[in-house]
Amino acid sequence: MLQSLTSNSCVRLIQSHKSTWYFLLLVLGYILYLIFGAVVFSSVELPYEDRLRQELRTIKKLFLQDHECLSEERLEEFLEKALEASNYGVSILNNASSNWNWDFTSSLFFASTVLSTTGYGHTAPLSDGGKAFCIVYSVLGIPFTLLFLTAVVQRIMIFSTRRPVMYVSTRWGLSKPLVAMVHATLLAILAASCFFLIPAAIFSSLEENWNFLESFYFCFISLSTIGLGDYVPGESFNQRFRQIYKVGITVYLLLGLVVMLVVLETFCELQQLKTLRKMFYLKKEKPQDRLAILEHDHLAFTAVSHQNNSTSLREDNTKNLPFVSVPELASPGGDDPMIG
Repeated sequence: MLQSLTSNSCVRLIQSHKSTWYFLLLVLGYILYLIFGAVVFSSVELPYEDRLRQELRTIKKLFLQDHECLSEERLEEFLEKALEASNYGVSILNNASSNWNWDFTSSLFFASTVLSTTGYGHTAPLSDGGKAFCIVYSVLGIPFTLLFLTAVVQRIMIFSTRRPVMYVSTRWGLSKPLVAMVHATLLAILAASCFFLIPAAIFSSLEENWNFLESFYFCFISLSTIGLGDYVPGESFNQRFRQIYKVGITVYLLLGLVVMLVVLETFCELQQLKTLRKMFYLKKEKPQDRLAILEHDHLAFTAVSHQNNSTSLREDNTKNLPFVSVPELASPGGDDPMIG
């Protein structure tokens, strides 16, 4: 009997805090997913990193053997300066000296990566004034960009998702969740074709050292605003029409970001995903529950008020009663027999 009561109480506890248990499972799943990614990246990339380190040591050793007049300390100092400049997008190679990082089109491309929070990292401000302006520009520009993108996506959603879904479901009498699911799938396929596959083919033909996978990788990393910066278009030697090319990439990034937000918002409005999200959210207080609480408080307050009024009324009635004098008791003889 005690075991049955304990199991029932445990079941009631789990049922009453179902969203909390789902949330804890979500946190655990996210941590496991992070660990899974770390294990895979480490197992895949670590051998390549070790191989590259060994190749660099071999090249450095052969270089010092061929140039005995150069000490290892001087070479280390030179390489440190070169790598530091490379981190700011400045290269000492002859084939890269003609590309400027801070002309107007390159600066426009940099501004778009800052405001969209893509941040490739291949170019960074060199001066203190540029760094300070970048902070102020980002503090004001990122919320402005979010407001701009929200307004644009809200208007596009009306014509790209809500009206077509409503029209098809009403015109042919189909289930609205089914129509929304099919529409979201077709929209995702169209967006992937126009902003991933086709641009990847274009980049692989324009960039000399990029294959299709690397171009597709750049498109995904850019439009998902990850922006690792290992692949940046328009930085190769003697890039034809580099100025126009940079402007075109800027337009592509902004349009692609808007399209990605439209696709994500379309999927977020699916009834299936709304049901899934509600599993992990805290339950909102229902109007019936609030009404019941208010009624309970009102009844309690009314009862206390009635009780206070009744007490006050009894006190008032007691005060208004006429005074009745009690006659003194006297002995028959007129004198008190106890008094001598």
